[in-house]
Amino acid sequence: MLELNHGFRVVDLHARLDPTDEAEVASRGRETTPESLERELHQAGVVKAVVSPGSRPADEGYLRANNAVARLSVERPFLAFARIDGPRDPSSRASARLRNLTASRGSHHASPEDIEQYAYDDRFHGFTLAPDRDGLPDEATLDQLEDVGLPVVVDGGREFPPAAVAETLLDREFPVVLAGFGGYPLDRELMLEAIELLDQYDQLYLDTRHVHFRSVLERALLEHPDRVLFGSGAPETHPNVGVMEILTLDVSEDAMRRAFSTNPSRVVPGLAPGED
Repeated sequence: MLELNHGFRVVDLHARLDPTDEAEVASRGRETTPESLERELHQAGVVKAVVSPGSRPADEGYLRANNAVARLSVERPFLAFARIDGPRDPSSRASARLRNLTASRGSHHASPEDIEQYAYDDRFHGFTLAPDRDGLPDEATLDQLEDVGLPVVVDGGREFPPAAVAETLLDREFPVVLAGFGGYPLDRELMLEAIELLDQYDQLYLDTRHVHFRSVLERALLEHPDRVLFGSGAPETHPNVGVMEILTLDVSEDAMRRAFSTNPSRVVPGLAPGED
């Protein structure tokens, strides 16, 4: 794929990087190597990207995968985010709420001690959370996330819609970046609900991963130009695709510049220009 020449400084808030040695091959999704991901980012004019591991087996946890991603990020334009999990069911069903009353952490679940260790390890710059696949952390672990205050990228969607994000996470004092406007896969109504939440929660941000509705992207950038962050969704989507979707919107260059660099650099200081 040809390199893009767009004149913007672009940083990517949402890419996936899985361990690729024989002992740690990704078990789901499109596999990629650090070299190929770096090459694709360069083709799209992306100077730095947040990376975290993809899904692992339910009883494995993410300690090894997180450490591997941090190791693979060294001397590359990557910032590692630690992926975390938890014992609670994110569903709004009454049965799930009852189970959550007695849910307890397993040995593979992220603990408050894990959060503290990740937060004070300079290899990690934040966290990612996919409650529909990995469960929700318990209250003690969320308390520790609040204490350290690092950004958390959250995968939403039909199993964990924006309303559930608001109920469980948005009363906390840490930045929440709702991936894909909270509407993956291609749920326009959920994406619009997420935009509405921006009026209520100052710590909420939306990333553009797999948001293919031009009207939705334009509305968010016009109404909330400081709260939209570029995320490519690489390697499932080539970064060129995500960049072009922003470049072809009917918004100002200033709005594009904010989404591509200014906003993500404010949420994740390691993405700022002086850190290149």
